[in-house]
Amino acid sequence: MADRSFLTWPFFDDRHRALAAELEAWAGDALAGVDHSDTDAACRVLVAALGEAGWLRHATVDPEGDAPLDVRSLCLIRETLARHDGLADFAFAMQGLGTGAISLFGTPEQQGEWLPKVRRGEALSAFALTEPASGSDVANVSMTATREGNEYLLTGEKTWISNGGIADLYTVFARTGDAPGARGLSAFLVPAGLPGFEVTERLEVMAPHPLATLRFEEVCLPATARIGESGAGFKIAMSVLDVFRSTVAAAALGFARRALDEALDRTATRQVQGAPLSDLQMVQGHLADMALDIDASALLVYRAAWAKDTGAPRVTREAAMAKLFSTDQAQQVIDRAVQLHGGDGVRKGQKVEELYRDIRALRIYEGASDVQRVIIARQIMAEHQGR
Repeated sequence: MADRSFLTWPFFDDRHRALAAELEAWAGDALAGVDHSDTDAACRVLVAALGEAGWLRHATVDPEGDAPLDVRSLCLIRETLARHDGLADFAFAMQGLGTGAISLFGTPEQQGEWLPKVRRGEALSAFALTEPASGSDVANVSMTATREGNEYLLTGEKTWISNGGIADLYTVFARTGDAPGARGLSAFLVPAGLPGFEVTERLEVMAPHPLATLRFEEVCLPATARIGESGAGFKIAMSVLDVFRSTVAAAALGFARRALDEALDRTATRQVQGAPLSDLQMVQGHLADMALDIDASALLVYRAAWAKDTGAPRVTREAAMAKLFSTDQAQQVIDRAVQLHGGDGVRKGQKVEELYRDIRALRIYEGASDVQRVIIARQIMAEHQGR
């Protein structure tokens, strides 16, 4: 059982502690032995299960209510799911990220049409921002959305799109020509299957996830498909990432906690010269470093989530710090766990080998580690100059 003492920290309310306990009980049964042999099918099954159990109600706003997204709940859910099953975490996260723009900026009609389906697990969503020439450089998006009367024509390409090829709904960012650079982007709600919309390539990666390259050839959308104001796409994208970047850090934290648990079990039961491996002081030093990295990560993750939930208009710096530190340190924690497992650590089918593959992508997507360093540096320099 992973350490749960952090739930007593003042970042959390009783409802968060109840949520964590309920999800832990559900995940222990529902996620045991998830079949990953067919990634697409597994994602559909997991989304349906998460929706049926009611967990996806935390991933979007309620179209009939006025409660905002609770980032602490999102982080607790992602941490717990990641600790049990990386693909379950992915399935949950994409339902939130893919509809984040609708939750935050959508019209009542857009929210009412799509969010109930997503919350029930009946529709899969995707966030289509990255292009072949623009990854973390969002302002370099070149896909166009040309206005013709009451319609837009979308033309261009997106790549590395999670849930690409299986999503029912895509939030797509394109250039509407309102201004150069970041100020000229807008966000659109694009249902799958429209004429001119094509999945051109499915991308295989080291930790299997549904990923694809998408092509848009004058895909016709009604003007009502635009999310928010024309030219507000960059603001929308950054606002969504402000919420969900902290949850990426939480997923990394979940992976790290699982790695520490596996290492503790291994070192307690593995005999070396007639004594448990954990009796060696060097091994104890590794375990201590792992625990230290995990607690430090948790403090950064839940500080960012708490700040957002308690009214901070932007948590760009806090979220960037949480993502940078937690993903980088989780990589080190998992690497130590692999090392402590010896040869079994790199054996296919071992949990720590799976975690080793799972963690690597988190240091790249939703802003690579070095991009987070730039974000943090710019924030602290701006704050210093403004004193």
